[in-house]
Amino acid sequence: MVQHGTGVNSNRAFPTNGYPANLDPFVLFERFYIDPDKGFPMHPHRGFEIVSYMIDGGMEHEDSLGVSHTAYEGDTMRITTGGGIRHSEFPADGAACNGLQLWVNLPREKKEIDADYVDANGEDLPVADVGGATVKTVVGDGSPIELHTPMEYLDVRVDDAWTWSVDEGWSGFLYGVSGSGTVDGNEFGEGDVLPLTEGRDVTVETESGLRVVAVSGEPHDEPIRQRGPFVL
Repeated sequence: MVQHGTGVNSNRAFPTNGYPANLDPFVLFERFYIDPDKGFPMHPHRGFEIVSYMIDGGMEHEDSLGVSHTAYEGDTMRITTGGGIRHSEFPADGAACNGLQLWVNLPREKKEIDADYVDANGEDLPVADVGGATVKTVVGDGSPIELHTPMEYLDVRVDDAWTWSVDEGWSGFLYGVSGSGTVDGNEFGEGDVLPLTEGRDVTVETESGLRVVAVSGEPHDEPIRQRGPFVL
């Protein structure tokens, strides 16, 4: 568990002491937990994109573009920080919240593009029953959320078995949101992460239910130079 300076706690998948490297094109991924009296006051970012996806409760977002929006369970927000943006994040309605936050590197030629913001309600995200699992597409085919990096972000509720196919040449990771099961025969549950540095098929199985997020993308093949809230 990582504790931020504001007192916000997070379960960080990477980078960590156990997995110190960034996973090109991905800079950071974590599950955050914000108590009612905590949060992130206005602070700067630049050089990457942020995808925040809510698991429980609501989170209020305000930024230097003039945007003010509250995202609730199943909703998502994407910020392109580009050449620079400031924003704040606080729990809504006087209640705690938690969600997932992903940082995606911007390619070198887009580091200084104009900052941008977009959000989507949970009902705007496509959902498919694939027989053995229900798959919601947070980023990818049919989703209104797009990034400057070709990628896919899936929220998957597995009730039997599901095969995740990662495109050749792409990297990615699988993260356990809740429940328990196995991934390629190995035990896997809440807070577990499986990083992938090359495309392949991954088999997820469960008897009692397992919710995972599956994220993959095309690497930029460029160094990721993270300096706190900036990716240079």
